[in-house]
Amino acid sequence: MDVKCPICDEVNHIDYNSPLAKRLRNRRKHLYLCPTCDERIGKNTKIRHATGKFHLYEEKKEVDPYIQ
Repeated sequence: MDVKCPICDEVNHIDYNSPLAKRLRNRRKHLYLCPTCDERIGKNTKIRHATGKFHLYEEKKEVDPYIQ
């Protein structure tokens, strides 16, 4: 299966029966990142976490009194 990195437009080949290929086929919102982009983004995210100003905001869910 040929996949394309949306950041650098590099085309790579992954095994059609691999778990990654199945995830990409069945869930359209998942993106393939090439190993270089994945490493670079991971490194930069860890640097941003280390600054202490990086916040992950979770969705506030309303409590339904009828479902418990």
